[in-house]
Amino acid sequence: MTESPVPLPVSSVLLAELVACPGPPGQEDAVRAAVASYVTRLGLPSSTDARGNLLVPLGERALEKPRIVVTAHLDEIALMATDIDADGGLSVSPLGGVYPWKWGEGPVEILAGTTRKPTMLAGVLSFGGIHTNSPLSAAQQSRDGRALTWDMARVLTGLSPQALAKAGVRPGSRVIMARQRRTLWPLGSDLIASYFLDDRADIVAWLLALAELRQDSAFEDVLFVATASEEVGGLGALYLLRERPAEIVIALEIGPTTPDNPLALTPDPTIWISDSYASMIPTDIAMAESCARKLNFTPRFQALTRGGSDASCAAAQGLCARPITLAFAADNSHGFEIMHKDAPEALAKLLIAILHKVA
Repeated sequence: MTESPVPLPVSSVLLAELVACPGPPGQEDAVRAAVASYVTRLGLPSSTDARGNLLVPLGERALEKPRIVVTAHLDEIALMATDIDADGGLSVSPLGGVYPWKWGEGPVEILAGTTRKPTMLAGVLSFGGIHTNSPLSAAQQSRDGRALTWDMARVLTGLSPQALAKAGVRPGSRVIMARQRRTLWPLGSDLIASYFLDDRADIVAWLLALAELRQDSAFEDVLFVATASEEVGGLGALYLLRERPAEIVIALEIGPTTPDNPLALTPDPTIWISDSYASMIPTDIAMAESCARKLNFTPRFQALTRGGSDASCAAAQGLCARPITLAFAADNSHGFEIMHKDAPEALAKLLIAILHKVA
């Protein structure tokens, strides 16, 4: 390891770069390359496994037999083309928890081809006109009380099926939020809004923690992993942990404010005590609370009634003994998300404190 790493940019610059990178499940190459470049700047080795996870060991033992795995996921919610119409429009289905009303009509891009640097073709997500009473229209179906669903949507491309095929667009091609919509939006004096803060803000915290811990010999068996395909069932983490089951998995996530889990948008991290897949053990809850208080954070606990993390999905499969999920508070989860601008730094501090406790 080098003794003089190149510092990371300020977190807002780093976050903006990561949000701009496309990363649908199974095609996270652009995000992974950006993260790997910053890992290299820190003087740390990294490798990519067959599932697309980026592995960063803090010691020699960590790569083969980690005791602790720390994850933040590379992928984002997206769409997948399922059919191509005679006029070149695409039918789509969701990859992860993406809802039509969260995206609305607007520009999207289709990742064409199978290379690590696919061509980005322009498209428009469309639900059609409203000036009709036809029961076939999305507008009339919504007037009749039916929820807006992806089978009502089409992605218009302006290209023929033949041109799309030549470009490498086929069923299975990923459809993502267009570059024009991948920007940070300051809100008031303290908040930031953007698509895909889940999980790019956590990647920022993950990198900040790596920068702090990189030369500490206490973490020889700690493996940092930027995981692939988390949004579709934690698949990247499950692949990794089936070969390398760990005692502890710490996942960095989003802490959504909901009616049953209301949160103020402050920098203070949240602690998932349970979700749809698993629960933290009481001693780890107490330990995380103690670490938060020593950092002068107000401990905030979440019992999520829907959702999961790399840690909880792994615990549900028997691939780790102690799942711990730490998160930043956010509104509009899986949409145009809002968080406190200092949340990634606070999350990194809590992660580092917990690692000092458990390592």
